[in-house]
Amino acid sequence: MAERAAGDAASAASAGSGRSGSGRSGSTPASGKTQERIKEAYAHSSPVVSDDTGESKPSAADRFAAAMAVAKNAASSNPSSAPTPAQAGRKVRKARLRLSHIDPWSVMKTAFLLSIALGIVTVVAVAVIWSVLGAAGVWESIDSAVGDVVGGTGASFAIEDYLGTSRVLGFTMLVAVVDVVLVTVVATLGAFLYNLAAALLGGLEVTLAEDA
Repeated sequence: MAERAAGDAASAASAGSGRSGSGRSGSTPASGKTQERIKEAYAHSSPVVSDDTGESKPSAADRFAAAMAVAKNAASSNPSSAPTPAQAGRKVRKARLRLSHIDPWSVMKTAFLLSIALGIVTVVAVAVIWSVLGAAGVWESIDSAVGDVVGGTGASFAIEDYLGTSRVLGFTMLVAVVDVVLVTVVATLGAFLYNLAAALLGGLEVTLAEDA
């Protein structure tokens, strides 16, 4: 009777582990019906069973514990029982970083190149605008309007003598050169000041998140 109960417990545990490995949840080693069969077999088992030779055999309780341990190991080692990413849901990973130091040399190089590019764009833009205004006849209209207002002086007025293309472009280039120097110096000084502030306060904290 005890051997039969132990056999029922082992078979029920193995059947429960097979069903748990093929299930979706993978959280319980056996179903409710299988657990009832194992408990029933354990209730009818005897503590110790001896054969004809007088040697003691493992009791049904020991076999029951061994069967349950095997079932749990099989359920935990089965990869199909683990939840899939679709079931668990994708979690967005986040990292919190701190900007503690800025290299002044790299800041100076970057600011210098950007300021040069800005100066070139400014000179080209002024030249294009001045050419478009001249082609549209704006300067002739201003000259005639000023001549009508002044009138009778016998002297013709030309605004290009005061705001000619060469003078405007020269002034724009001068402003671009000053802008290059100022932007480079201010950016480098700002990097030094930030490093000092970061040494005292720790710097700026930035939180980065992975795309879902």
